[in-house]
Amino acid sequence: MAGHLLLVDDEPGLRDAVQAYLEDSGFTVDVAANAQDGWQLLEAQTPELVISDIMMPQVDGYQFLAQLRQDPRFRELPVIFLTARGMTTDRIQGYQAGVDAYLPKPFDPDELVAIVSNLLGRRATTAEEDQTPNITDLASQIAEIKSLLTKRGAISHSAATVKIDLTPREQSVLDLVASGLMNKEIARRLDTSVRNVEKYVSRLFSKTGTNSRTELVRYALENGLTS
Repeated sequence: MAGHLLLVDDEPGLRDAVQAYLEDSGFTVDVAANAQDGWQLLEAQTPELVISDIMMPQVDGYQFLAQLRQDPRFRELPVIFLTARGMTTDRIQGYQAGVDAYLPKPFDPDELVAIVSNLLGRRATTAEEDQTPNITDLASQIAEIKSLLTKRGAISHSAATVKIDLTPREQSVLDLVASGLMNKEIARRLDTSVRNVEKYVSRLFSKTGTNSRTELVRYALENGLTS
């Protein structure tokens, strides 16, 4: 999973090694030698995740994390601590401060990549759920669209009025979207992954020139692509 990361560590050797490993794993990595420089990079271009040392001069990792959590722009930004301070009390302090993961030095770089990928995956899922309309509201909107179009006679036909080449699976996904189902439920119905359903819905948007599920359903109903 690719992503834009910020690495803040005052040890040049470790910083360069971690940056190289993460970039070899497909991530884009900005680096800073201290929290002040890291903050400037954050304000210039917000990353998807921050990796920070704790023991740094002037502003330590805890202070840097507190600054992040106090700023509405960065409050939900995932943060990983990389630190030589691996005692249980240190980890507890980190989690109480709001860190998402804590990796004591020395660490296995593969473990770091796994933690980064996991946190980015969770964030992407949360973002998708936040942007997804309430299923009850969506079903209500679709029912209203069907009612209006039925009254106008727009879906009284059975033949498609536009020629769009849909695969059998795309047609199945379209029919289920038109029923008001969300991606997770469609995935269960079709015995596939949510990611595959997302791909099919994106293809349907592209093929129909629509940008939302309600637009897609309206287009499909008006043009006889589903009933």
